[in-house]
Amino acid sequence: MNSAAILASSSGGASAGDLLITFIPLAGILVFFYLFIIRPQRKQDKKDAKMRNELEIGDEVVTNGGIVGIVFSVKDDTVVIETGGDRSKIRVMKWAIAKNLTVHDE
Repeated sequence: MNSAAILASSSGGASAGDLLITFIPLAGILVFFYLFIIRPQRKQDKKDAKMRNELEIGDEVVTNGGIVGIVFSVKDDTVVIETGGDRSKIRVMKWAIAKNLTVHDE
């Protein structure tokens, strides 16, 4: 072999097989994150948004801060809830409603 052939064979970059072996674990990690973290979170977000959009007057709700009350009025992005024995009213953002405790017939 001449010296040009030796230099060409020894100084070549990574082959396609080496690149494939390098990126397979990265692709596996991305698939794992999508299947076990991103997709379930999106599903839960849709479920929570549906719950907030279906709030009705008289529903018993819990806010993210732990305040329990009954829905007094519902507007586009806010909800007025009635809390406590003295029937005080608090206006909260819809996104702050964590749970609807009222069971509705479907």
